[in-house]
Amino acid sequence: MKHAGYLPMFDVPALARRADPPTSHTSASMAGGVEADHEKRILAALRLGPAGKDGIAVRANLSGHAVGKRLRQLEREGFIEVTGAERMSASNRPEREWRLRG
Repeated sequence: MKHAGYLPMFDVPALARRADPPTSHTSASMAGGVEADHEKRILAALRLGPAGKDGIAVRANLSGHAVGKRLRQLEREGFIEVTGAERMSASNRPEREWRLRG
């Protein structure tokens, strides 16, 4: 059973609630475009070679958080994969290295 905030027939999180102001609904309707733009920028960054999340973020001019939100989705879709190596993050912690698949 899903919690409130999910659209049960689609099994996806709702981006705006019925009671939200019109500006929230406008932003929610534009969210898919942002996601696609981020994915394109991440893939372009990885065309330069393997990198960790923070390295991808620098190349793509995105925040590390924005990149981290998209990596698993791109992996599930078969575009990227983990190399098995580690890179040091911006906070000097090990993070997984990613590359384009195939």
